[in-house]
Amino acid sequence: MKTLYIDCGMGAAGDMLTAALLELLPDRGAFVDKLNSLGIPGVTYSLEKSVKCGITGSHMTVKVNGGEESEEMHEHEHHDHGHEGEHHHHHHSGMDDIQSIVSSLKIPTMLKLEILAVYKLIAEAESHVHGVPVEQIHFHEVGSMDAVADITAVCMLMDEIDPDEVVVSPVHVGSGTVKCAHGVLPVPAPATAHILKDIPIYSHGIEGELCTPTGAALLKHYATRFGDMPVMKTSAIGYGMGKKDFEIANCVRVMTGDRETDDSSDKSGESGIFELSCNVDDMTAEDIAFACEKILEEGAREVYTIPIGMKKSRPGTLIRVMCTASEREKMAGLIFKYTTTIGIREIETNRYVLERRIETVDTKFGPVRRKVSTGYGVTRMKYEYDDIARIARENNLTPGEVRRQIEDA
Repeated sequence: MKTLYIDCGMGAAGDMLTAALLELLPDRGAFVDKLNSLGIPGVTYSLEKSVKCGITGSHMTVKVNGGEESEEMHEHEHHDHGHEGEHHHHHHSGMDDIQSIVSSLKIPTMLKLEILAVYKLIAEAESHVHGVPVEQIHFHEVGSMDAVADITAVCMLMDEIDPDEVVVSPVHVGSGTVKCAHGVLPVPAPATAHILKDIPIYSHGIEGELCTPTGAALLKHYATRFGDMPVMKTSAIGYGMGKKDFEIANCVRVMTGDRETDDSSDKSGESGIFELSCNVDDMTAEDIAFACEKILEEGAREVYTIPIGMKKSRPGTLIRVMCTASEREKMAGLIFKYTTTIGIREIETNRYVLERRIETVDTKFGPVRRKVSTGYGVTRMKYEYDDIARIARENNLTPGEVRRQIEDA
């Protein structure tokens, strides 16, 4: 599975995401030329080398009518809820104007819909924060064009890279306050905080705004899930640099690579699975146990039994086998071989799974394997039962005592 991992340890902004994703492409110059040929009113893109804390990456500069957003002008400060008469001024744009600009771009319709979906997240956040309808939200011309440029570039790059899944780290939002058109606001700014609802975020040691509304909206739109970096073989790495300098390299890092998975995984992050079931009432407990063991040995994901009542009030057993799509025929054959059933039912279902890995830890009893499961904002660890049981037998202890001694050491 082609996986894109986005490391937001220093937050995310539209220009940083653009530069990082561009570094994954073999011909960056050609893609920048493509961006400049789009016809976004007054917008020009330029990519340059940037070094932060000794790390070389790229910085994307977006200019609108020859000018660039200053350090003091943050994206959210360009959003206004239309003071009386203000929306008639030429330097403000509403969502209708944004839609008109995006509709005129020389790109496929599906990409236009992606861009508008991201921009809508920002508009809806501003609408919620200011307590006014989306159609009354107006965007300063420079800020709106800069955001359209960043969102368009990232959407086009995501289409070019075409990952099967996008895994995003918890987002570092920074701390302190930020100055905007309405006054001094806490970090993350209210609109950014609203966009990042239900997403793992944190603040640690950096004062300033690290995640902008545009960055937040792009992450929310494209993330398959948020969590730690999955086990993957990386093939390309990109660094997108911000303008400011901190004691930590101010960059977004992206990685693409292959992640091993079963053939039934899909782009939603839900892993497809098939359940094969049969009912038996003429097998001994020993024969059922033998059948389950053999089917597990042959590669079933799970095999379990449920006591049931059958025809004529006879007690029976439901045997259920979970497997991937490619293993269905094989598992059906094994069920027929090792059980007395004459019919098998099949159900396709989905499951949410945590990333799993096995690590070895040194203990006073010697090396012990530990299963670590992560994802969806949780981490779980469990010592391998076979190792715990072996140590318990060798030391005349219970499994619980072994675990306590390992953890207390």
